[in-house]
Amino acid sequence: MQDNETSFLDSTTTQTTKRHTKPALPQTDAQQMWGGRFSEATDSFVAAFTASVGFDQRFAKQDILGSIAHATMLNRCGILNDADVSLIIEGLQQVQAEIDAGEFNWSIILEDVHMNVESRLTDIIGSVGKKLHTGRSRNDQVATDIRLWLRDEVDNIIALLVKLQSGLLDLAEQHTDTIMPGFTHLQTAQPVSFGHHVMAWFEMVYRDTERLIDARRRINQLPLGSAALAGTTFPIDRSITAELLGFEGICENSLDAVSDRDFAIEFTAAASILMMHLSRMSEEIILWMSAQFDFVKIPDRFCTGSSIMPQKKNPDVPELVRGKAARVFGQLLTLLTLMKSQPLAYNKDNQEDKEPLFDCVDTLTGSLLAFADMLPNMVPNKANMRAATMKGYATATDLADYLVRRGVAFRDAHAIVGKAVALAIDKQLDLSELKLEDLQPFSDAIGADVFDYLTLEGSLNARDHLGGTAPNQVRQAIARGRARLSKFK
Repeated sequence: MQDNETSFLDSTTTQTTKRHTKPALPQTDAQQMWGGRFSEATDSFVAAFTASVGFDQRFAKQDILGSIAHATMLNRCGILNDADVSLIIEGLQQVQAEIDAGEFNWSIILEDVHMNVESRLTDIIGSVGKKLHTGRSRNDQVATDIRLWLRDEVDNIIALLVKLQSGLLDLAEQHTDTIMPGFTHLQTAQPVSFGHHVMAWFEMVYRDTERLIDARRRINQLPLGSAALAGTTFPIDRSITAELLGFEGICENSLDAVSDRDFAIEFTAAASILMMHLSRMSEEIILWMSAQFDFVKIPDRFCTGSSIMPQKKNPDVPELVRGKAARVFGQLLTLLTLMKSQPLAYNKDNQEDKEPLFDCVDTLTGSLLAFADMLPNMVPNKANMRAATMKGYATATDLADYLVRRGVAFRDAHAIVGKAVALAIDKQLDLSELKLEDLQPFSDAIGADVFDYLTLEGSLNARDHLGGTAPNQVRQAIARGRARLSKFK
């Protein structure tokens, strides 16, 4: 999202893939880099049980970026000399190249991505590699990695949201005059423009985008320099690291910095709201694609058939997105429960924060990829939508409003219209199909101009105010939507 992040990040390493390499099982404790304190080797089961490298290797790019920035800062502060930092950066770039090429040997005995990278760095450049960890801990290192990774993922998600919203605006623009029934309680209520309905989806997703942009500010704070929990005795300058890595600010308290996972919980909460919106959209699409509605069609690539019923075209993608919302909700609960009883500062529990977050990001990203392609290519069945609107006496409120404008109290108008609807039901006609002589016995206020308000077009056009469904208002809302969306690009 921010231009000042690109130069340093892009010049140091290339994007790693999300493929996980299965780490090797432990053979010896000789490489265990923290083992000096212990009198016996870690049991192989315990080593495998406590290791996180099977999933946190996904942070390899961010771990290397953070290490390069940390080494650069140590050099500028006079803690590492030029030769050492140059050797460290070259070694880290070689490690990144090996990871990109799929040639890196991940080891469970080294526990996590940090130790695996540092161990390989030391293999490449010798004992100088051991100087890299000066002034930092794995506690502030992992907190930095996860923030860097999540920041990148949020930027990707925001780009997908912008694409989805652009598609919704295009779809709405094509159908500002397309009439469909608006529902309350899933019962026909009033006529609305299909474009107006699509713009309701746009507003939902727009708020989701704002939530993620706001959450990104709190994600984008630097923990590195907090060390294990209390800071470091070395004369570091955290502002250098923050600038190199494109962080907007620096975590102010070392205890909080290493143990905080609010930012991940906040992201997952925003993702849950977004998935709830996608699930609501999915439910409508699923209903609309049923034979009972037959309002819309979506491209075949988003559907499947039945193994036994050849006529079926099942809306599998909307159904899956509706179901996947439950996964994201579950990951939010997982993270909240994980953090609820932890004392300050870092605890091993926090190793369990990554897999729920990974799954949340992957599920949300996949759902948005599908929707950004599917929704703009959705085709409404205009004739069926119009016919359905005619069946539900959707202009009854318009008749009541007409009577009120003629001086009838609303409660009296409500009763009059109820009688008119009963007559229309008895005659199996829409209100607009009744004759003037059918309507006038209910009220002297009814004149020949009543039919200007009982047509579907008349009903739509009458709601010509900000937020209303009149085609003129929908077109203005689309124009405003494009202007609002441009600030995210």
